[in-house]
Amino acid sequence: MRHPTARQLTTDVLVIGGGLAGCWAAITAAQAGAKVVITEKGYCGTSGVAASAGPGHWFIPPEGTLRQDAIARRLDMAQGLGDAYWMEAIIDRTFRTLPTIASHYRYTQDDNGKIRYHALRGPEYLRALRLKALESGVSILDHNPALRLLRHEDGSIAGATGVCLKSGQDQWSIRSGATILATGGCAFRSHLLGGSNNTGDGLLMAAEAGACFSGMEFSAFFTIVPATTTMARTMIYSFARYYDASGHELERPESPHDNRFLAEALKTGPVFCDLSRVPDDIRGQLPQISPNVPLTFQRLGIDPFTQKFPVSLVGEGTIRGVGGIRVTDRQAGCGIPGLYVAGDVASREPVTGAISGGGAVNAAWALSSGCIAAESAVAYIRKQQRSPKEHISYPEHETVAQDYKAVEKAVQDEMLSPHKQYFRTASSLEKSAQTLDAAWQHLSATLGYDTDVRAQLRNHELKALTAVSRWCTASAIARRESRGIHYRIDSETIDNPTHILSGGLTNPWTRSVPVETFS
Repeated sequence: MRHPTARQLTTDVLVIGGGLAGCWAAITAAQAGAKVVITEKGYCGTSGVAASAGPGHWFIPPEGTLRQDAIARRLDMAQGLGDAYWMEAIIDRTFRTLPTIASHYRYTQDDNGKIRYHALRGPEYLRALRLKALESGVSILDHNPALRLLRHEDGSIAGATGVCLKSGQDQWSIRSGATILATGGCAFRSHLLGGSNNTGDGLLMAAEAGACFSGMEFSAFFTIVPATTTMARTMIYSFARYYDASGHELERPESPHDNRFLAEALKTGPVFCDLSRVPDDIRGQLPQISPNVPLTFQRLGIDPFTQKFPVSLVGEGTIRGVGGIRVTDRQAGCGIPGLYVAGDVASREPVTGAISGGGAVNAAWALSSGCIAAESAVAYIRKQQRSPKEHISYPEHETVAQDYKAVEKAVQDEMLSPHKQYFRTASSLEKSAQTLDAAWQHLSATLGYDTDVRAQLRNHELKALTAVSRWCTASAIARRESRGIHYRIDSETIDNPTHILSGGLTNPWTRSVPVETFS
C-alpha cells in the first residue's frame, strides 16, 4: 500500500461487511474448511439494520403445497420481475439453515409450544452470529472499513484495501482467493435506525471493479416512524388508522408498503396515528420481538395503543427498496471472477420483483444469498491455481473532498424527499439528475490529500452516496412506467416487463433488458 504502517494479510475468503448476510457467508465458508476474514466498518454483531430489529424470515416448511403457494403469490406481487427458481432456493435454504443458530441463540415457543424459528430478536441474533463465526474460526476485524477492491491483471478480484479506524492512520490490504461483498444497501444518511453505516460503499467498490446494477429505480421507499424518532419498525402499522390535524381519517391503499398517501398528507400538516386495533397477542409479543419499539414509546411518554401520536416518514433507499448489484448467475456472482454478492448490496429483484420484500423476504435473502455466495467462493478458490507472486494492482490513496457538507445536502434533498421520490415525473427526475451531476462534479473538483483515515472514509462514503443517488435517478428516468414502488405521475403503458440495468461513474448509463435474458 506504499504506506509505512500498512498491514498485509492473506486469506482464502474475504467477507466485506459483518451484518446478517456477511456473518452467514463467513460461517458457511469457514465450515467448508476455508480460512475466512470479515472486515466490518462498525462492530460485527451490532452493525446494520438487522441488529436493532426483530427480523422475521421467509420460513416455509416443505409439506404439501405451502411453498408453491407462497412462490405463486410472490410472483404475482413481483409484477413480472420475479424468478421462481431463486424464490424456491431462498425458501429452502432459509428453512434448512436458520435453526442451526440454536447452538448460540435461545429460540422461544409460541402459545402452542411450537418453536418460533422465523421471528428473532435482532440484538441477540446478531450476537449469536458473531459468536458462531468466531467459534467456526473466522477472523473478525472490527472498525476496519474496506475502501477499494484489489484486482489481478486479468481483472479478477484479489481482495481489498481499507483503513483501521482505531489508529486513525493505519492502512491495510488483504489478499484473498475470493471476495464476498455484504456491505448492505444505501439509506443516504437518513438516520434510519441501524443504517448509519449503510452508505453504499460496496456498490461504489463494485462499480469501480466493473459491475453493474439492476432495479435501482425501486429506491423510493419511506417508512413510518413516530415523529422526531428513527424507529422504523413497521409491523404494527399494518393495523393503523391515520388522521389529519382536523381529525378526519385518511383513506389508505391496500398495499402495506404504499405510503404515498402519507407523503401527500404531510405536505399540508401533521398526521396522527391510531394503533388501537393492534391485536392483544401482538401487543404482548412486541417487547420480545421488537424491544426497541415499546422502548421508544416509553421514552416519548406515549401509550401507542390508547393515544394518537404524530408520525413522519424516513427514507430507507435500497435497504428496504430493491436495487443493487446485478446477480448474474445462480451462484450469487456479479460477472466479475472472484467476486460474489450477498444481502442488501445485491439486487433482490429475483425474490421481490418490483416491490419491497419487507422484513421477512429480505432477511431470508440475506441469509440464503450469504450461504450461496460462500459456497460459490469456496468452490472458486479450489479451482484456482494462482502463483503467490502474481501481480496485483494496488489502488492509490483516497483523495479527500474538502467541502463535503454541500454535496451531502444536495444528495439528501433529492433522495430523502418523500414527495420528490413518490411522485416522479420526467421533468422532476431530470432536475434531480442535473443537481446530482453538479454534486458529483463539485465533489471531484474539491479533492485534496489527507492522511487521516477517518477523512478518507468520510470521502469514500460521500462518493458512494452521490454515485448511488445518480444510478437510482438515471434508472427512474429510464423506466417510463409505474411499476411496484417506482411511481411515475406521467406513467406510460408498457406491456412487457423489463429490468433496468445501470452503471458508470463519470457518466451513468442505463439499459433495458428483457426479463427472459436475466439470470
